[in-house]
Amino acid sequence: MISINAAVIDLKRLDLLADGDSQIHALDSRAKVLVTLVFIVSVVSFGRYEIVRLLPFFAYPAVMIALAGLPPLYIARKIALVSPFILMVGLFNPLFDRDVLYQICQVQISGGWISLFSLLVRSLLTVSAAFILVGTTGFTAVCQALQRLGTPQVFTVQLLFLHRYILVLADETGRASRARELRSCGKKGLGVASFGSLTGHLLLRTWLQAERIHTAMLARGFTGKFHVPRQSRFSADDILFVLGWSLLFISLRAADISDIIGALFS
Repeated sequence: MISINAAVIDLKRLDLLADGDSQIHALDSRAKVLVTLVFIVSVVSFGRYEIVRLLPFFAYPAVMIALAGLPPLYIARKIALVSPFILMVGLFNPLFDRDVLYQICQVQISGGWISLFSLLVRSLLTVSAAFILVGTTGFTAVCQALQRLGTPQVFTVQLLFLHRYILVLADETGRASRARELRSCGKKGLGVASFGSLTGHLLLRTWLQAERIHTAMLARGFTGKFHVPRQSRFSADDILFVLGWSLLFISLRAADISDIIGALFS
């Protein structure tokens, strides 16, 4: 019960981090969304055998976490939860791509292992950027920024509803698990056989709760549009933030920094 309740609180913590008062939190949400998009496009545009040229991009999440005051261990735990799924995507790369690209002493390294490690590095970079964006902006503000940048309204509203339903599902999971443990005598009723009925009741409860939330939204005049109390404008800090990071990402993508540094020292 404690672990499930802790997981529910941990799920909401990322949005709560967006209430910070750092300089990164104060930036316009559209500026942070644009920088994140440029960062992700720059990272994923590298070839499948590129690893060394991706390493300088770790400066962005490191600097953002430091300036925003985000807990690095919490972000690292979130990234670690996604890592197994990333490994599953490229797990068979070493089996299909066996061409030897490098040889260190007597150890031959095939292209499959290089592409697997490159996929892992790119995924870690993009996932960390997404977590930092939500942790410094908030999911609702991210959806509003996407809509103001021209994203179709249907898409942003569906994203917002999906996020809301995940939170409802997490809350109902915590309540159902707590009731299940409190009603059991010792360890009776806590076996695997009870999970079938628990899952069914959980889906019904979340469905009904979502219906009640939707009815309440309609009663309050919801028409599928965001009601923003005030429209923020780009300031000089927002422009410098977007231009500075974007130029850095484009420069890292266009030039091989490792070769330049190596040439200077040699």
